[in-house]
Formats: sequence, C-alpha cells, structure tokens
Amino acid sequence: MRHMIFGESHGPAIGVVLEGVPAGLELDLEAVQRELDRRKPGQDPTATARRESDTVQVLSGVFEGKTTGAPLAMLIPNSDQHSQDYEAIRYTPRPGHGDYAGFIKSQGCQDYRGGGHFSGRLTLGLVAAGVVAKKILGRKVKIESRIVEIDDCNNPDDFPKIVEEALRAQDSVGGIVECTATGVPPALGEPFFDSVESTMSHLLFSIPAVKGVEFGAGFAAARMRGSEHNDPIISPDGTTATNNAGGIVGGLTNGNPVVVRVAIKPTASISSPQITLNTESGKPEELRIKGRHDACIALRAPVVVEAAAAVALCDLTLIARSLRP
Repeated sequence: MRHMIFGESHGPAIGVVLEGVPAGLELDLEAVQRELDRRKPGQDPTATARRESDTVQVLSGVFEGKTTGAPLAMLIPNSDQHSQDYEAIRYTPRPGHGDYAGFIKSQGCQDYRGGGHFSGRLTLGLVAAGVVAKKILGRKVKIESRIVEIDDCNNPDDFPKIVEEALRAQDSVGGIVECTATGVPPALGEPFFDSVESTMSHLLFSIPAVKGVEFGAGFAAARMRGSEHNDPIISPDGTTATNNAGGIVGGLTNGNPVVVRVAIKPTASISSPQITLNTESGKPEELRIKGRHDACIALRAPVVVEAAAAVALCDLTLIARSLRP
C-alpha cells in the first residue's frame, strides 16, 4: 500500500489516504474506531486534557461495506482545540520539539498550533491504516504491543506513580514499547534495502517521539558471544529454542515471533521554564509552555506501534504475493 497522512493538530481534521488496498476487503468501521479509541486522549489523569471523539469517517474507496480497490480515504475531525495556548510559541520554538526545524523548513509558514503537522495527533492516520493492514494480513497474524519500561523502571505497577511524579514536577518521562507479531510466515522480506528490519524501522521512525528501534536481543547482542546469541533450530517449521534474532535472519522472517522494541522520548512540552531562541529577536529567552500535554506519551504509543508494524508486514506480504508464479 501507499500511504499519505494529512492534517494538523489544530486544523479541521486528520486523515489518511491508502492506495493499493485490494478490492473486496470487508472494512469493519467499528474495528477502526476501537483502535482509534485506544490512543484517544483524556483516558488517563496524567494525559492531555484534550477531549476528542476521534470518530472516523470514510470518504472514498468503500461501497456496501467492502473496499473497491480505489484510493481509501478516512477522515477524523478535530473538535477540542485551544489554539490560543500556543500563541506564546509562535516565535519561541519548544526545545526537543520539531518547532524550530519546521520553522526553517517552511520558511516560517508552518502551523505552530499544537505542533501542526509535527504533532503526535497525526498518528491517528497511521492507526487507521494499521487496521486495514491487519485485515489484509488475516487472522493468523496476531500483533500485540505493551509498555515494558517507563523512566528506567520495568515494573508496570510503578508506572502510574512515576508518571504522576513527573507531572507534579512539571516534567515528563519516556518509555519503551515492545511489539510482538506471531503467525508471521517465514521468508517475508526483500533484502537488502527492503529487509524486514529496514521496512519496519522506516514505519516505526515515522512515529513522532520514536528515538530508537531494536529487534530481538537488539543492542544487547553486541555484548553476547555467538554461542549465546545464535538461536538453535529445533523443528522442521523453523522454530528456535531462543529468539535473540527477533524472528528475523538475513533480513527475512524465519517463522518465529517478530519482536521489536521502540524507545519513546519524554514529551517535549513541559511546564518547567526552559531556554529557547526567539526567532524574531535572534536572542535566547525563557520559555514557559502553556497548553494541555501528556506527561508520558509512551502510554498512548502501543496501538500506534502495532499499526506501524502491521503496515510494514502488510507491505511485505503484498510484495510476496505479487512475486508468486
């Protein structure tokens, strides 16, 4: 599939256009809505107070409940913007955010409200695309994500307390999301430049705030011996005794669960005073950010990570199907 995500955080709507969706696919709008609801703001006391219904609308590409093969366009309206909160950052870009780079790239013409096109709200389009991708992959492939670490803590019972402490300190924390895909057939992938790792990483790094991606043992593999890292093959179907490779060898899936972990940085928008550049005066000055922001955006990331993984695996699956004799 080819994907185009459009919209801004404080614009009329967010949307996605998908080309290459096979005709005859039953699109369950309730399933799309359930996934969008998983990342909806306002479900946690430490999350942004922004309240959005995130109700999906299909504009084209579906007739009588099935895809037509034409471009599939889905729209999610915005309704709860407090744009005045962002007037203070028109000329004072937030440290750690895309404000400054976006200002330069757009020659000062970007929509600065709520991060504009750089906002994490744009992941709504990716989540919607992920539902379509999961449908194409079929029921045998199961993709699930979970938060495995927040602020260097791996005990889920402590996560709420850590995030609440960061919020009280007018600060933010990051986290790590682990995604596992089971039922993935062996030999998906097109090395070298469309290997499973490169294809999936490309999608995962499109998620705002993602700063690292690792598969299987990941960076820990550099501290292992070959005798430790190698996964013994114990079955004709390719099942291995361990899964340090994360289900991928030689850029191809090997039939074992595909395991990927994603590092989510702390939210850039924090209430504590920070030093930034005033792009009008050209001088540094203190910035105090207003608005409604998550203390830990990793909390709403699992469904987005799942979607990115699904889209990547879907693309590789469609390529494999097209190459069959």
